[in-house]
Amino acid sequence: MLKDDENILIDGAQRLGINLHKEQIKKFSRYLELLAQWNQKINLTSLKKPREIIIKHFLDSISCIKIINKYIDTEGISVIDVGAGAGFPGMPIKIICPSIRLSLLEARNKKTIFLEKVTEEINFQKVKILNGRAETFGISVDYREKYDVVISRAVAHLNVLSEYCLPLVRVGGLFVAQKGRLYKEETEKSFKAIKFLGGELIGVENVRIPFINQERHLLVIKKIKDTPSKFPRKEGLPQKRPL
Repeated sequence: MLKDDENILIDGAQRLGINLHKEQIKKFSRYLELLAQWNQKINLTSLKKPREIIIKHFLDSISCIKIINKYIDTEGISVIDVGAGAGFPGMPIKIICPSIRLSLLEARNKKTIFLEKVTEEINFQKVKILNGRAETFGISVDYREKYDVVISRAVAHLNVLSEYCLPLVRVGGLFVAQKGRLYKEETEKSFKAIKFLGGELIGVENVRIPFINQERHLLVIKKIKDTPSKFPRKEGLPQKRPL
């Protein structure tokens, strides 16, 4: 990582209330290198410049940490990133909070191979890469209602995303959805689905991402009761027939 890019990472993290140490900077640097290398073979991100990746992926991902800490103690918790793609937001969160037990759920096999490579290269501990769909893992006894925090970024409309994510959250745990400027409209259309699936919206947190004129809205949903056993429905149905 070039010095200018490193300074953007350090300064941006500080603006989000996080002071990076050398080992964390080293891990972000290696992650950036791997992204650049693998992005030539498979489509991991449309962003090519290191500065853009640092701001729009790394800083955007770690903007969740302060919000999650507001609602739950992150020390040693279990977290699953649904629709992890190239590892956002899960891997940057793991770099900052190494004690978490992280699962990265991604349907596309090529991307899970990349995630496995990053896990190996950065020597992550307590990271599990899951290849498959949320509808499948959400009905598995090994994963259903097992996680303290389920987080997802730019995967689907909130009513669809709730059916993917809430079955994975333990009662008392949190589902955190990163959303953009249309969050109000999505939220209004999703109250019924959230409640039906056992959730309750307990917070809407606004975060400004450093260096760009862009806000993130983090919707914090608490799991207050078990999700009905027939949800999530079969693969594809949540998207085709949203609640």
